Amino acid sequence: MDSIRKRIEETEHLVFCDKASFSDSSKGRKIFEEESDIRTCYQRDRDRIIHCKAFRRLKHKTQVFLSPESDHYRTRLTHTLEVSQIARTIARAMRLNEDLTEAIALGHDLGHTPFGHAGERALNELASFEFTHYSQSVRVCEKLEKSGKGLNLTAEVLDGILCHTRGVEASTLEGRIVKISDRIAYINHDIEDAVRGDIISTEDIPLSIRQFLGDSKTARINTLVNSVINSSIDDIYMDSETKRHFDELHDFLFEYVYRNPKAKSEESKVYGFVKGLYDYYISNGELLPKEYKLIRDTEGIERAVVDYIAGMTDHYAVVTYENIYIPGSWRL
Repeated sequence: MDSIRKRIEETEHLVFCDKASFSDSSKGRKIFEEESDIRTCYQRDRDRIIHCKAFRRLKHKTQVFLSPESDHYRTRLTHTLEVSQIARTIARAMRLNEDLTEAIALGHDLGHTPFGHAGERALNELASFEFTHYSQSVRVCEKLEKSGKGLNLTAEVLDGILCHTRGVEASTLEGRIVKISDRIAYINHDIEDAVRGDIISTEDIPLSIRQFLGDSKTARINTLVNSVINSSIDDIYMDSETKRHFDELHDFLFEYVYRNPKAKSEESKVYGFVKGLYDYYISNGELLPKEYKLIRDTEGIERAVVDYIAGMTDHYAVVTYENIYIPGSWRL
C-alpha cells in the first residue's frame, strides 16, 4: 500500500498546473533524510518553521511602530501570518503548490532584527559584512536553529526565503508569490495601523487610488489579489493599471507614514542602542550565550555578536541593554 505522502504527491500531479513545484521533484536537502510516510517535503518544512524558536520570537519583534501600547498593532508574527494567508490564496487559485508557498511565507522573516528595519539598518552599518534580514533568515534556517544543526530545509524553501525582498527573483513561482504577497500585506496592514495610531486618515489616501483599489483594507487586498491571479501566467505580476495605483499607494505610505516624525520619532534612538549592544559584546565575547560562543570560535566574534543581536526580541534587547548600561537600585 502506498504511503499517505505518496498519495498526496500523486494528487498534486492531478490538481496542480504544469508550472507548479511538485513535491516529488524537489531538489532536496543539503543533508539527506528519509522521506516521511505522511507529509511531503514541503509540509515538513512548514512544520519545522512553525515549531522553531525564531518563529516564536517574531511575536515580540517590531513590524513598523516601535513598542506600541495597543494590543492591536501588528508584530512581525502577525505580519507573517497575513503574508501566508494572501500567498496561499493566490497559490491555490493558480493551482500551484500551496504547501511550498506557505513554508516560504512562514519563514521569510525569521532573521528579522529587533526594532524592525531600523535595527536591520543599524546592524548593516556596524558590521564589516553586509547584513540583510533575508540572508539572515536563511542563516537562521541553515545554521542557527537547533543548536547549530539548522532546520535542513529544502532548496526551494530556502531560495524563496532568500529572494522574497529584492534582487534575484525566486526560482519557483511559489517563491515569487510570497514576494508580491509580502508587499500586499505590509502596505495594507501598515495603513490600518497608521490610521489606528492617528498618523493618517483613510481620506488622506489620494482619491484616485481609493477609487481604483478600494476604500478599505479588505477591498484593496481583494483588488490586488485578483489582479495577480488574473494576470499571472508564466510569472507573477499585476496588470499595469493596478500596479501603477499600487506603486502610488506605496509611495504615499513612504512619504506620510514611514518617514513621518510622529510615527518614527523613536527610531532615531535605535542605532545608538544597537551600537551599545554591539560594542559591549565585541569587547566581552566571553559573556555571549553558549551557542554564540561556538560561532565565535568557528566564524569570529563579529559574526557571533551580529547573530546574537539579530535574534533578540525588542523586549529582550531593551532588558539586556539596561542590565549592561543602566545602574541598578541599591537595596539594603
